Amino acid sequence: MIDIRNLTKDYGATRALDGVSFTVGRGEVLGLLGPNGAGKTTTMRILTGYVGPSSGSVAIENVDVGEQPLQAKRRIGYLPEFAPLYADMLVNDYLEYVAQVREVPQAERRTRIARVVDQCGLRDVAHRPFRELSRGYKQRVGLAHALIGDPDILVLDEPTAGLDPNQIVEIRNIIREAGKTKTVIFSTHILSEAENTCDRIVIINRGRVVANGTAEEVKAAAISGLEIRIGLAGATASEVEGVLSSLDAVTGVSPVAEVPAGTDVLLDVRCAAGGATDSAADPSRDIYLAVKSQDWILTQLQTTRQSLEDTFRELTAHPQQSANEEDT
Repeated sequence: MIDIRNLTKDYGATRALDGVSFTVGRGEVLGLLGPNGAGKTTTMRILTGYVGPSSGSVAIENVDVGEQPLQAKRRIGYLPEFAPLYADMLVNDYLEYVAQVREVPQAERRTRIARVVDQCGLRDVAHRPFRELSRGYKQRVGLAHALIGDPDILVLDEPTAGLDPNQIVEIRNIIREAGKTKTVIFSTHILSEAENTCDRIVIINRGRVVANGTAEEVKAAAISGLEIRIGLAGATASEVEGVLSSLDAVTGVSPVAEVPAGTDVLLDVRCAAGGATDSAADPSRDIYLAVKSQDWILTQLQTTRQSLEDTFRELTAHPQQSANEEDT
């Protein structure tokens, strides 16, 4: 449905995007993650034809956004970070106006408006002006705006920004429901939201894609995606570190300060995980065999995979060249 290839975007001497490429399949819900200034909003503005790239291309169902912008835009429903609402308009009047702009046939408008009003939970505020609505209801109207043309693709920029927890759940449910019949790409700072809602995530840092896959694939591919805590008796920390550091999967060994009774050494062993579910690639087996070969007594072996939040911090903690300081 969406094919983004080698996008770059320069604002003067500042490079906002630097070779961004990814695809989104039909019926897929994709989360676009990244810290402030990563390039998420710029990517979405290029995807929706709001601005043009410096180089690279975006195709919507094989329609090039730059060469055939109107054809591409007809397939997209777009909610920018701040919904473009008119303070004095009533909700129903605004949706009628949007339906006209989106060229919804006259005979279908009333039915289409009623459907998105119900879908987005707007019936109680349909005859109120926007200036009287809460932030949560304004976001719902923005979603209704994006949905009213019945697009194949929804592009949502920070749809839950500034909402309270209850409002976030409500908007998330609307997105999840829309994802049953449409391709959805949305950006968010809430990592649990992406993990629970998305089929796949793309992480952008400083204008570059640094991760692309399911949440489990991204966590498994992280440099320190796996940590194993081992407790041993009959050994010293230096002896254990020397043996374990020689294993291919081990990227670091660090002692734990508080050692329980019956244990001489307690260590956290960081590993490059081979796979999220492949037990054959789990380095805990190699660690166990290495301990066994030394005749040490194993008192504890506990494996944990890092969270998506840990992975996000790891992938976005270090600056890269050609980086933009602010998302433009």
